[in-house]
Amino acid sequence: MGRILAIDYGRKKSGLAVTDPMKIIANGLTTVPSHELFDFIVKYMKEEEVERIVVGYPTQNSGEKSESMKYIEPFVNRLKKNFKDLPIEWVDERFTSKIAFQAMIDGGLKKKARQDKAMVDKVSATIILQTYMEQSRI
Repeated sequence: MGRILAIDYGRKKSGLAVTDPMKIIANGLTTVPSHELFDFIVKYMKEEEVERIVVGYPTQNSGEKSESMKYIEPFVNRLKKNFKDLPIEWVDERFTSKIAFQAMIDGGLKKKARQDKAMVDKVSATIILQTYMEQSRI
C-alpha cells in the first residue's frame, strides 16, 4: 500500500506532507526549496511507495486561478511527464495558509515558531492532504 504525497508549492519553498501507508493519518514531511523539489520527490519515491500526489490549487476569492499557477503548472506538468502512471490531483488550497497559522496558534506554538515560513508551508501541505483525504472518503 502506497502513501499519498501532498505538495504546497511556493515560488521559493514548498511544503510536503504524506499519509501513513494505510492512508489514515496525514503528517507534515518537510519543506524543500522549490528548485530542489523535483529531485527530492524522485529520491523520496525510491525510498517510499507513493500511489498518488495531490497538489494545492491556489485560487483567488472569486474562484479564478491565482497568479502563482504560472509557477505551479509547469512543475505539475513535469511530474506528469516523468511519472505517467502516477495519479496527480489538484486540491483547492484557498485559505490553507491562514488555517495553518491558526492551527499553530491553537496548538500552542510560540510566536517565533509561527514566524517560521517553512513550518507554515509544511502545515499547509498537511491541511491540503487532510482535505483531500476527507473529500475522497465521501
